Amino acid sequence: MTARLFHKVLIANRGEIAVRVVRACRELGVASVAVHSTVDRESRVVRLADEAVQLGPAPPKLSYLNAAAVLEAARMTGADAIHPGYGFLSEDPDFADACAAEGITLIGPPAAVMAQLGDKASARTLMSEAGLPLLPGSLDPLSAEEAHRLADRIGYPVIVKATAGGGGRGMQVVGSSAEFPDAYRRTQATARMLFGNGEVYVERYLADARHVEIQVLCDGHGHAVHLGERDCSVQRRHQKLIEETPAPNLPDGLAEQMGKAAVAGALAAGYVGAGTFEFLVDRSGGFYFMEVNCRIQVEHPVTEMVTGVDLVAEQIRIAAGQPLRLTQEGVRLSGVAIECRINAEDPRHGFAPTPGRLTEFIPAGGPFVRVDTHAYQGYVVPPNYDSLLAKLVVWAPQRDQAIARMLRALGEFHVAGERVSTTTDFLADVLATDAFRTATHSTALVDQLR
Repeated sequence: MTARLFHKVLIANRGEIAVRVVRACRELGVASVAVHSTVDRESRVVRLADEAVQLGPAPPKLSYLNAAAVLEAARMTGADAIHPGYGFLSEDPDFADACAAEGITLIGPPAAVMAQLGDKASARTLMSEAGLPLLPGSLDPLSAEEAHRLADRIGYPVIVKATAGGGGRGMQVVGSSAEFPDAYRRTQATARMLFGNGEVYVERYLADARHVEIQVLCDGHGHAVHLGERDCSVQRRHQKLIEETPAPNLPDGLAEQMGKAAVAGALAAGYVGAGTFEFLVDRSGGFYFMEVNCRIQVEHPVTEMVTGVDLVAEQIRIAAGQPLRLTQEGVRLSGVAIECRINAEDPRHGFAPTPGRLTEFIPAGGPFVRVDTHAYQGYVVPPNYDSLLAKLVVWAPQRDQAIARMLRALGEFHVAGERVSTTTDFLADVLATDAFRTATHSTALVDQLR
């Protein structure tokens, strides 16, 4: 007998991902609850959801990161599940445990799995045991002296990373032994401030590498599939700006090899739900495990566009106890999809956030164009949260057609506002480079362009 879906899902997030989850719930016939801070009371998700509850004032710690307030909102509204989106509480094992104690299903992996994979050191150890290749470095957190000796031994450049880090934060590249002590101290201090955990580890840094990730789906019955790869090499400050699938110019068979490795790692971890295995790929075709993201990814739409699989709906079905409806043989990839993140940022000034009121907001349209956004004309971009305004996604049969379609769509996308700048023109500049068009770019492309 197929497990029933939930009665009501509370979305413990904001912005475009909250809108995305409400839409999936509506199509599944599941009631939805939006939560919001005081500055988000006029947000699009509040208008779309069946119910809405105010959590608290604008600062995330008093609203979207306030686990007690989120759980109280779930109790008040009778929600039997919580979808955490990405960021905020989405990878917090303590919150997952608190949900379980309340008898509320968190739509994501179990708390123990989240804890093991959320700590980069324990994740590296587990994936090494599962046979996934790793860059030279440490499997455990290291003291300053131990880390310095290891860095000298494996050779520079190295990267110092917070074990609890994520989203491109809590890491620093070190080019020489003389720079190492100060870089270690800064990374440790940043990790304590951002994550409440100052543990760090060291690994070899690949300066000319590609960032390629694998989307997996796993149910609670021991089944797992991968849904192809995404290239996320266009980044600023280790945070992604453009993603595409399939990853262009990979050596024959490498994508499938990485997919099998990700599935093996997911099964070894006892993973349940949608997750992403992130890898670095060097110029010789070697690939190396970096980390697992225990949540839906910002860039999930490109995978949906080439597979026809609604990843958010699958998350909800899996969390309700249903078995996967896909087999690996049944996964079909068609065409090319590209996503551009349109952020309220000024690329000319170090991608500084530019909050303010949108006086004009005209999204792109046309064939095979998708826009995921929470913004609208008159919307006030608050200074308190991530600066993502919209995700512009296109599909085409071939990569050159997808690039041309994205350039056309970026040209149509018009945003104006009080002191608001966006990344739209910069993204078009990136797409027009020879390096991107020929897929010879690496994670260094944005710095080279700037």
